[in-house]
Parts: sequence; structure tokens; C-alpha cells
Amino acid sequence: MSKIIIVYASLTGNTEEMAELIAEGVRSTGAVADLKMVEDCNAVRLLEYDGYMLGAYTWGDGELPDEFEDFVDEMEELDLRGSTAAVFGSGDTSYRLYCGAVDLLEEKLKEWGAVIPQESLKVEYGPSQEEKALCREFGANFAKSLSAVT
Repeated sequence: MSKIIIVYASLTGNTEEMAELIAEGVRSTGAVADLKMVEDCNAVRLLEYDGYMLGAYTWGDGELPDEFEDFVDEMEELDLRGSTAAVFGSGDTSYRLYCGAVDLLEEKLKEWGAVIPQESLKVEYGPSQEEKALCREFGANFAKSLSAVT
């Protein structure tokens, strides 16, 4: 059984809701999903899991939330080559860079050698009914991608 940690930052609750729905999807496959707010988690914890999922809202003009800055700095010190990751987040299409924090995290993970088996999930504001199903599917597909490797 795969063990997955979902680390997220949420300002208005939208990304938190996504994280909870994604965790439901992970658990629907029989895998374990641990949810952690980024400010309550050290990056070294990622290494204790078979896979990890990072969720962030986008701040300002496509920036990572402040809560994620220290975590990303810690991640930079880890050997993440070959680790399996996924990224998700909420944003606002009225900004030039829609869900820019998601793109930044994905870019960093690729730079550090992480394997990202599926396209990142982006939702405007909070998830609609249809997007709630997509969040669950996103979690389930990630868990299934891990069991295919182990």
C-alpha cells in the first residue's frame, strides 16, 4: 500500500478543499494519504513517503505564497531525484499568470529530478462540482501511478 503526503498552502480555503478531495481520491485506491499544511511540515518529511503532492494558491502576479518559501528552500537541500510528485492549486484567471505558483513548483521539481507522472491540476477559485470529481480523480490517478511502479 502506497503512502502519500499532501502538503498545501491555502489562504481562502480553496486549495485546502482541493487537498481534502485529492486525499479522498488517494484513499479510494487503498493508499494512505496524510494531509499537512505547509507551515506545519518540514520538507525532509517528503522522503518518508512513496510519493508527495504539493498544493499552492498563487499570490500576486504568479508568485508562490510566502508560506511555501521556506519549504521550497528546504526541498532544495534534499535529493529528490527519482521521487514521484504531483502539483495542484487554485488561482484567478484575471491575473496574467494563471496558477503561476503551480507552474513554479512543477518547474522546481523537474529541475531537482522528481518524476511527475501527470499534468498538474489547476482550478479557478474553489472547485465546482465537476472539478471536485476531477480532484478525486487526480488523487486516485496519482496513487495508481505509484502502485504501478512498486
